[in-house]
Amino acid sequence: MKKTTKLARILACAALTSMMSAGAYAVGCSQYWLTSGGYTDTKYPFLLVHGVTGFDSVGGLIGYFHTVPMNLCRSGADVKVAQVSPLNDSEQRGERLARDINNNVYGNSAKFNIMAHSQGSPTTRAAITFDANMNAWGKGRIASLTSVDGVNKGSKTADMIRGIIPVASGIEGGVAGLANAFGTVIGWISGDSSQQNAVEALNTLTTPGTLDLNTRHPYGVASGYCTNDRATSVSVRGNTVKLYSWAGKKVFTNVLDVLDGFLVTTSLAFKGETNDGLVSECSQKLGHFIGSYNANHIDAINHVLGVRYLWHDPITPYRTQANRLKNAGL
Repeated sequence: MKKTTKLARILACAALTSMMSAGAYAVGCSQYWLTSGGYTDTKYPFLLVHGVTGFDSVGGLIGYFHTVPMNLCRSGADVKVAQVSPLNDSEQRGERLARDINNNVYGNSAKFNIMAHSQGSPTTRAAITFDANMNAWGKGRIASLTSVDGVNKGSKTADMIRGIIPVASGIEGGVAGLANAFGTVIGWISGDSSQQNAVEALNTLTTPGTLDLNTRHPYGVASGYCTNDRATSVSVRGNTVKLYSWAGKKVFTNVLDVLDGFLVTTSLAFKGETNDGLVSECSQKLGHFIGSYNANHIDAINHVLGVRYLWHDPITPYRTQANRLKNAGL
């Protein structure tokens, strides 16, 4: 009973997290007038990829990546925001992402620079494989992946939840039914009809689930849990993809943030290991590791509504990375 109550609280807070960080399929934005050649004016447009339970904007005003597109476009960038299944395994989401890119859902640019949050990172690594196979040799359409608080070695929070829910039990069925219904509502709000699979979404984010995915899409992942032998560039069927990441390392960042208490609870799964509330610092590392910031998993996308640690602006890493990609000719 205690475990079930604990699980219910965690899932309720997770739903609140999703609602407060709403918005994935906003149209993004084009470079502002007279900003050509500006600080963030890259060769290829940006495609922002959401994590689990991501969805459309609330009232057209609040996006999943809160104010990130605007802050890139104001200095010359072109930005699109992707929509994949809110609740499903990373491989299914990655196939959908690659298919939409190649069907020009996000425009007909030759390539895209992807910035992906949370589950968006393994989703995009899977998409790199599918995209390369959908195109002629060397003609893949993903130029770079920047992982933002990405789940690249699994989440101990997901491990904890998986441990609480008995496999193939009535509890699992009931929780999955509620979560799938929630995901369907998210899809309806965003005009997306993707099939929802909450159990697979949970399984893919566990450590075993992520390690399994990494055997097929290992791009930029270290050989050990926290070793520093990550590839910073990979070639998949002749298509070169640059790989970057940054991490969050502080859980409680602002007393006014309504979700910080929830993240403090979920962070207990890490038993003192540095984490952002949902993912360990080590698991967040991919490719060229830019660094760790005093931000939690929700701060990384500038939520809730910009409430954050006073001495860290979550927008700055996005803008700095855009300029880094510009200077790299991407």
